[in-house]
Amino acid sequence: MQANLPNDTWSRSNSTQPLSTVATSSPRNANLDAIRGLAVLGIFFMNIYFMGISFYGYAPHEMPPLSDHMIKVFNHFFIEGRFISLFSILFGVGLFIQYQRFSAKGLNAYPLLRSRLGWLMVFGLIHGIIIWPGDILFTYGISGFLALYYKDLSIGELKRKANIFIFGALVIITLVSLAGSDEPFTRESSLFALQYSAWTSSYADQLFLHLMQVGYMALVIPFTLMWFTAGLMLLGMALYQQGTFERGFSKSVLVKLVLASVTLSLLDTVLGLTKNTILVAFSDVLIMLSAIPMALIYIHIMVIICKNNPNRLTSLQNVGKLAFSLYILQSIVGVLVFRHLAPELLLSLDRWGYMLMAIVYSVVQLLLASLYLRYFKQGPLEKLWRHLAFKKHLQQQK
Repeated sequence: MQANLPNDTWSRSNSTQPLSTVATSSPRNANLDAIRGLAVLGIFFMNIYFMGISFYGYAPHEMPPLSDHMIKVFNHFFIEGRFISLFSILFGVGLFIQYQRFSAKGLNAYPLLRSRLGWLMVFGLIHGIIIWPGDILFTYGISGFLALYYKDLSIGELKRKANIFIFGALVIITLVSLAGSDEPFTRESSLFALQYSAWTSSYADQLFLHLMQVGYMALVIPFTLMWFTAGLMLLGMALYQQGTFERGFSKSVLVKLVLASVTLSLLDTVLGLTKNTILVAFSDVLIMLSAIPMALIYIHIMVIICKNNPNRLTSLQNVGKLAFSLYILQSIVGVLVFRHLAPELLLSLDRWGYMLMAIVYSVVQLLLASLYLRYFKQGPLEKLWRHLAFKKHLQQQK
């Protein structure tokens, strides 16, 4: 088992950096690379709506075109929350694998992982404040600390703890959602005009908005997303230990996942299409729940197709090896386009336009990752993260 472990959720394992005490020459797990690649491409299909007006996201018309309804339904079944959940599950796998590897080398794993998670939180704050306030890295860092505390539990106990964290967080998130504003946010509303003006103003004004949103999330995360995300990380640890990332799910489990995904997605879609703000709030929470079985189905599909073969789904694997760098690049490109280069797109684009842009940029990322890895063995941010996280510990061992 140990010989076939990937290095971590974000970075490449066969780095040429002088990290002799923590680096490993073990071969990569091609399945995890492919899954990670799918996740980083998929996340942009959700995030693109928030690259302009980052707090509210997409502003529908008061009378949306049919294409908007069709794409919204598609998103509810296959996009919304699915890839964030996928990343969270993978992150838990990465934490578990890293702890095993460090411990097997006779190293004290906790300080190394604490440093890595701490620096991830720093990256998240920088990303959220300077570039785009929809950052998820800070949440992964703080949730990783919580998940790491429970990593020694049995598979069954990990799953039970994951359920407690996930459903407990959803209850709190529901209460927070019900306390939200009832003011309509449509393309024709005064709220949209106000938000459009604010988010397309000077960069200094945008920084203030970033600080406000990141500050708000920093207050809310410890009571909501930290527990939800940590629960998914614990689920990832359990699934990894039971061999899901090598074999996928059994037919009976897969059928249950499909039924759960379809049922929950239908329910959150119906509620989301109503005009009732309370029902829409419930829909937003159901999206988070329905995302989990669909994320697990994506894992199964990737495992069955890739078969842990580095020569299958190679383009997706390349994206997975540069996931951290490409995630940040998505934010840079999205913010530049929607706030600085062509902010008028926020006034004219419907959902199909956003979808088309996400598809085109996905192709760009696939080509960019393949080209980059011809000349370099590790992504720039992956390399920087590793250097910052382990530099202190390497110096102490000299």
